[in-house]
Amino acid sequence: MSDEEHHFESKADAGASKTYPQQAGTIRKNGYIVIKNRPCKVVEVSTSKTGKHGHAKCHFVAIDVFNGKKLEDIVPSSHNSDVPHVNRTEYQLIDISEDGFVSLLTENGNTKDDLRLPTDEVLLKQIKDGFGEGKDLVVTVMSAMGEEQISALKDIGPR
Repeated sequence: MSDEEHHFESKADAGASKTYPQQAGTIRKNGYIVIKNRPCKVVEVSTSKTGKHGHAKCHFVAIDVFNGKKLEDIVPSSHNSDVPHVNRTEYQLIDISEDGFVSLLTENGNTKDDLRLPTDEVLLKQIKDGFGEGKDLVVTVMSAMGEEQISALKDIGPR
């Protein structure tokens, strides 16, 4: 045995997995699931009973949380499915750059400059119009599986 002390540098995410396993039969509507390596929100679940020796199967219909595409998957209800860790964080909007990136203020006073404006036309128009009018805007950023996107907007009054 050595008398040396070991020091480990800690990272913010502690190397945590982007997903966690959950039994398919316990995933419900409005929950999240990974289909074809994409984080999705479940919009419909139907369970089918199979024959004498087969497994009951769950049929999932889900919408990709970032691009809105509809995906489907069928999994035996006793098997595990991957469920993404989905986080929502609110940031105050500071600036919109000409190349389509936003500048956001984090809780600890730092700025976050690596996010693009959303692709959703309605949300994009609301953000640009509100910012143009000089309103104080708070955007909700949804993150899952290493991707981030602005998903909602709140107006907290004039500056």
